[in-house]
Amino acid sequence: MNDADNGHDTNAPDTVVTIDSDDDEPTIGRPFQPYRDVVLNKPEGQFSMKQFLEGDYAQGISSGGKGGGGGGGGGRGRVKGKGKTGREVKEGDAEKIQTNIAGSTDVEGKSLNDDAEFQRKHDKGEYVGGDSDSDMEENDPHADGLADIWKEMNFGLESSKDADMDISVKEHAKVDEECDHSFILKEDIGYVCRVCGVVQRSIESIIEFQRPKSSKSIRTYYYEGQSDKSGESAAAVLDGVKLPGKDFSVEEISAHPRHKKQMKPHQVEGFNFLLSNLITDNPGGCILAHAPGSGKTFMLISFIQSFMAKYPDARPLVVLPRGILATWKKEFKRWQVEDIPLFDCYSQKADNRAQQLEVLKQWANTRSILFLGYKQFSTIVCDNDRSSVSATCQEILLTFPSLVILDEGHTPRNKDTDVFTAVEKVQTPRKVVLSGTLYQNHVREVFNILNLVRPRFLKMENSRTIKRRILSRVSIETRRNLFKKSNDNEFCELVEHTLLKDEHFKRKVTVIEDLREMTRNVLHYYKGDFLDELPGHVDFSVFLNLSPRQKREVRELKKMVRKFKVSSDGSAIYVHPELKSLVKSVTNDKNEDYIHKIDLLLDNLNEREGVKAKFFLNLLRLCESSGEKLLVFANYLIPLNFLLKLTMKVKGWTLGKQIFLITGEHDNDEREVAMDQFNQSSDAKVFFGSIKACGEGISLVGASRIIILDVHLNPSVTRQAIGRAFRPGQVRKVYTYRLVAAGSPEEEDHTTCHRKESIAKMWFEYNEYCGQNEFEMEKIDIKDCGDQFLETPWLNEDINSLYKRS
Repeated sequence: MNDADNGHDTNAPDTVVTIDSDDDEPTIGRPFQPYRDVVLNKPEGQFSMKQFLEGDYAQGISSGGKGGGGGGGGGRGRVKGKGKTGREVKEGDAEKIQTNIAGSTDVEGKSLNDDAEFQRKHDKGEYVGGDSDSDMEENDPHADGLADIWKEMNFGLESSKDADMDISVKEHAKVDEECDHSFILKEDIGYVCRVCGVVQRSIESIIEFQRPKSSKSIRTYYYEGQSDKSGESAAAVLDGVKLPGKDFSVEEISAHPRHKKQMKPHQVEGFNFLLSNLITDNPGGCILAHAPGSGKTFMLISFIQSFMAKYPDARPLVVLPRGILATWKKEFKRWQVEDIPLFDCYSQKADNRAQQLEVLKQWANTRSILFLGYKQFSTIVCDNDRSSVSATCQEILLTFPSLVILDEGHTPRNKDTDVFTAVEKVQTPRKVVLSGTLYQNHVREVFNILNLVRPRFLKMENSRTIKRRILSRVSIETRRNLFKKSNDNEFCELVEHTLLKDEHFKRKVTVIEDLREMTRNVLHYYKGDFLDELPGHVDFSVFLNLSPRQKREVRELKKMVRKFKVSSDGSAIYVHPELKSLVKSVTNDKNEDYIHKIDLLLDNLNEREGVKAKFFLNLLRLCESSGEKLLVFANYLIPLNFLLKLTMKVKGWTLGKQIFLITGEHDNDEREVAMDQFNQSSDAKVFFGSIKACGEGISLVGASRIIILDVHLNPSVTRQAIGRAFRPGQVRKVYTYRLVAAGSPEEEDHTTCHRKESIAKMWFEYNEYCGQNEFEMEKIDIKDCGDQFLETPWLNEDINSLYKRS
């Protein structure tokens, strides 16, 4: 799920950041003073090059000095100077000096080049002689007369350095008149001239602030620019498109100070986890499986900006569900440190390949970020059109991305889909999967995602070792019954079977521990402990007794063969039996006729015949009386629209004022308007939403009561929907009611989904303090359930049983 929230007000205008505003930061606690060089006195016994050139010793060299000849019996080489300074060096003297030194030996007969300390200083161009003439010749009884040669060599090396490295005293004297500015980075101010104190760029606008290592001489801030080492610009390989950047050598990266101070501990861990996988000598992809609402979007926005600051040629690609594109852009505006262009095909109305190619060219040739929906991305990459335009689009998408972010990264979990194939073809090894609900339906799907970020994951050396260990742990009977060959698919089935059905709890635990060890360097999980800071969440499974008429319809329903038909028809019948006639004809009707038929049904409706409709109306009345707002999520549109029209008739409310609706037919702008009005308006009472259309990218924290009208076969979809209200910004305790028709096929679906949830919890959340029944539902007494709404006769008269989920 795309969860940009970071514990702050997400309803603030785009151009205003409340507590996060740079203007709100405390001012620096000391007055600004220009940076000045401080000249330190040289330790006794050492001297500077200038002293060496201008002092008496330089004169001694010019006049021949004193002391014996150099090693090898030859006379000592002299450096001829100009005046007292000796600035001009006779051509070839430096080389001779080095040759003399190379052939010299000390009194013990040991080569000077064998001396490690001498060699280190020699390589760095530092002075390698004694402390002074007197130290060399008067205090050292073993002095061999080499002091002058060492000094001459040092002078030769020093004078051969580039002239621009010698800053004269006269230049410093003119600083007040005209400063050439030598900027340094001060962490509390920004880039400041070390001479005159002028601030070139404040710290608020700089992506990173860590000091470069002393050994680094090439800066990596994007605005300073790195010249191509070859001296040649990138050549065009495609029409109007430059070659993608290839230089992604390992650099130190950290979050911008503005971001870092807002990061929670789990976000700091996640940021460092990204660094450990993406910024290495052998980079690879990784998975961030953080709970919905934990701020994954904010963390990735911070990382992307830091990544692009170090690597100006980087071209990040974000692939995501189209519905959450607006949320990403909004969060980028909120957290941007520099203005990075954001490209997408939707805002530019690029519907055909030629128009899409123009967008891709802009992204490839500009320091920018590209956003594509999963469907659009897979359609372009897997297009069978052999035209040059389509081929160019494919070439750009497969070769240019240097970093690929897959939000709602569980989407490409099926190997047989174009989405999986398209993502797999992208050449960069730096792929990041973001998911609030990584485990969807099967263990195999998790390993498919692992294969996307780390190709042939189970074939890697570490994985193979742990895989063999897991196979050795499970029972022989299980292995015999499930498979004969240990291929990857059958391995996944064995793990799933063990976690679901193995009666030996300790064996389950050992398999869980092995799975975690196998994935710990690739998968970072965060349960969502930050949610404990919220007022709380209670998740109920409410089993309702069907009315006599509904029971008769269910008996007919069980005779159906098609599983999907049982689910879709049942979802309507469990709400109210009158919807059965509507289900049969709605597939051939236009939307207008469909809505009109609902109006006709409401004219002579007995509310009490539909147990879920009755529960909904009673809960709505209780919410209205207590000033709370209600969310209603459903898989199918017929029961959802039925309840919407029923509410309008019973309460006299209107759509867009007290009632709000979002389905897959609504565009992003309509979604944003409905969400904002529901959260902010005191008139808003109830929000109806398709569970898939509202499962991602929106915040509905205005509501504190949630009805899940039917059972979705993928439990993670339900969890995402609940996360719309139970997320940062929520000020009330949240109650969720998962309505299940007792004695119907829906009970079996509910049990299956709970088993899937238990696998995810065992895999990712198990610890040594968890008991064997930790992940089971707890049956509770309605009269002591802790919810004053459920304890009222209005709601509990139809309840068959009540379970509380952990």
